[in-house]
Amino acid sequence: MEDKQKALLVVSFGTSYPETRAKTIDRLEEAIAAAVPERRLYRAWTSKMIIAKVKSRDGLGVDTVAEAMRRMQADGITDLLVQPTHILPGVENDLMLADIQAAAAGFEHIAVGRPLMASTEDMFKIVDIVAEELDNIPDMALVLMGHGTEHITNTAYAALDYMFKDVGHSNIFVGTVEAYPDLDNVMGMLAKTPYLRVRLAPFMIVAGDHAINDMAGDEPDSWKSRLVDAGYNVETMLRGLGESARIADLFCQHALAAETIK
Repeated sequence: MEDKQKALLVVSFGTSYPETRAKTIDRLEEAIAAAVPERRLYRAWTSKMIIAKVKSRDGLGVDTVAEAMRRMQADGITDLLVQPTHILPGVENDLMLADIQAAAAGFEHIAVGRPLMASTEDMFKIVDIVAEELDNIPDMALVLMGHGTEHITNTAYAALDYMFKDVGHSNIFVGTVEAYPDLDNVMGMLAKTPYLRVRLAPFMIVAGDHAINDMAGDEPDSWKSRLVDAGYNVETMLRGLGESARIADLFCQHALAAETIK
């Protein structure tokens, strides 16, 4: 039974693609809310640019974290659980925490769950999930496109690549759009293998702009185009991590194990 003073705030980066939003962010919110049915669900996104775009184009209003904190306080919420759908405890997560702390005085109790990859245990679980759900074609390399960040937690991408290979998935590679390892690094490693067929998939919660354009687009500098030009037979999969029920379950586990910060 819902307690009118208890709330769940699910915080995502956001996306301007309605179809992938319905399959990822919306479903994650529903799954996490179902794990804590006593709490009223609220939404916030951290990308102000995407918030502005969907407001202008679609008439969809989405709160920033600061706005959501004010809205919940006005609604009489005193007990708050925050669960981010971020991949890493990086820049976006740090900004979210700063906004929560800035408004903490208006609440009696606040607990915050971890992002998707916040521990070695999380990462090994993700290795198992990705390998089982995406790596199902013999003699094909699976190349995962992560976003990448200037934050120190970006090292998790290289660690994840190592983990795949450490547990026997020598055909799975992890690269990023905006950091290290990048596509050049991945292609250097691919060149040392016998694989001529490559499946590209986003290692992102949503299959949004990066996946559709930077990964699977037809522009000469897309990952698909560069791999095709290098002689690989390439297929693309536009499926965000948020579409996986097992990934949703990890976020639910993190929400249920949230750490009290006030």
